[in-house]
Amino acid sequence: MNETQYIRDTPTKIRKRQGAVLMLQGTASDVGKSIVTTALCRIFLQDGYRTAPYKSQNMALNSYVTLDGKEIGRAQGVQAEACGIAATTDMNPILMKPIKDMFSQIVIHGVPHMQMSAMDYRTQFLPKAKEIVLDALDRLRESYDIVVMEGAGSPAEINLKDRDIVNMNLAGWADSPVILVADIDRGGVFASIVGTLELLEPHEAARVKGFIINKFRGDLALLQPGLDWLEERTGLPVLGVLPYIQDMRIEAEDSVVLDELQYQRQEKRDLDIVVIRYPRISNFTDVETLRWEPDVVVRFVQSVDELGTPDVIILPGTKDTISDLGFLQDRGLADAILRQTQQRDVQLVGICGGYQMLGEQLSDPHAVEGSVREAKGLGLLPIRTSFLKNKRTVRVKGELLPEHPLRFVTSDTEVDFTITAYEIHMGVTEWSAVSDGSGHRPLFSIEADGTDSLKAIEDIQPHIEGIATSDGRIWGSYLHGLFDNDVFRRSWLNGIRIKRGLIPIPETFKAEERKFAEFDRVADIVRNHVDMKKIYEIIGYAH
Repeated sequence: MNETQYIRDTPTKIRKRQGAVLMLQGTASDVGKSIVTTALCRIFLQDGYRTAPYKSQNMALNSYVTLDGKEIGRAQGVQAEACGIAATTDMNPILMKPIKDMFSQIVIHGVPHMQMSAMDYRTQFLPKAKEIVLDALDRLRESYDIVVMEGAGSPAEINLKDRDIVNMNLAGWADSPVILVADIDRGGVFASIVGTLELLEPHEAARVKGFIINKFRGDLALLQPGLDWLEERTGLPVLGVLPYIQDMRIEAEDSVVLDELQYQRQEKRDLDIVVIRYPRISNFTDVETLRWEPDVVVRFVQSVDELGTPDVIILPGTKDTISDLGFLQDRGLADAILRQTQQRDVQLVGICGGYQMLGEQLSDPHAVEGSVREAKGLGLLPIRTSFLKNKRTVRVKGELLPEHPLRFVTSDTEVDFTITAYEIHMGVTEWSAVSDGSGHRPLFSIEADGTDSLKAIEDIQPHIEGIATSDGRIWGSYLHGLFDNDVFRRSWLNGIRIKRGLIPIPETFKAEERKFAEFDRVADIVRNHVDMKKIYEIIGYAH
């Protein structure tokens, strides 16, 4: 029995088939599957269908914390929001978080399972994964009218197809029709579509019901002869040609998008914020709302030459803090950042792994994140971090402490500095100096967390989180999503403006409203450029 037969013939219990399924697969990574999936989720919701997203196996360092404190891929969390529902681990039952080359942390239903090499994952874990992914899919189909399934990479990876659990094998198990998404902006769109079909087995190719061509910038009339040829060659319809969507504000999960952000031309604005892009950057979506602010430019940099003289330097999250700290040191960025804090009135912010880097010492006795066991931090905050085997994944609520230097108000009106955020980390950080006389102060008072979703808020012990210098110029926190809090974000930016001699500006937008408006904007674009009637026919719904 070969490997393909092994995974297809694994005994499977009788399963209920209720909600309809539709699968989006791509000719390659980063062709836009996640965005098209998000848009279709929103369209189906707008049309009155209870809809849920699903990706059986995701590899991403941008993750999302569910209401019950579990970790899934960020794309599925965002897609759930587009569906107007709370995300659950059934929407992404297996998450792979790369640690280093060829090794990943395997997260099953939101809980870390183990670290595995790529080969061990393929040979030891994948043969057992079918029941995990199908049980999760069954539960979604029992609860929703439509489940929009997203594939990964390409379904035509010949070396991986035999133990596939995320593309065509999954489509077969779910008896799902497939729409193939291709990116015309990268070139070779017709070759990528036809080549993908040619490399599929006949029963796999039979599942493909049409194509969506994404990121088109030109005159559709000039493309039409190619579309006609493609339909004649394959016997399948082009369901739509989506335009290249400028300035899209739906959170991405793949750091590939940073290539475009890093090198795109930036218009000059009042505040220049630099985000250090180290190799294992994670949850870089923390700064997404800063990019929406009219007075802010956000730049991702990897070298001293790119650093410039920013108003703010942000050290974001990372999956391997010690390794990425080594990257800063090897590239000269660590010394450059220290010089900036000593010679200029720059603000330095560390979030999660970046927060840990700002401290004095990092210890990884169990090799949780990597092979290096000890490292000296940047020494800018009096904290020490130890990496433990248990991961903290939790949603939190609290407030910025009263009279904190990060509080800047523009009127006498009382301002609510309540914040909501989430934590994803395996490090435990402690102050290495007593706060009295040290010139440092805590940042947030956390009044509740979601570790136990059944526990009343008043039963949860409050605690202090984060640390800042007395002037607020250097600060760090484990809290992801801080800048999604409108009052905190605008107050913080106005404090920087005041120090620059600029007039503070009032609140410019509400992040949550902007997020849902962006779902609707992108859904409208897709609806206007895709044959939704045919898509409903493909999934078996007359519309």
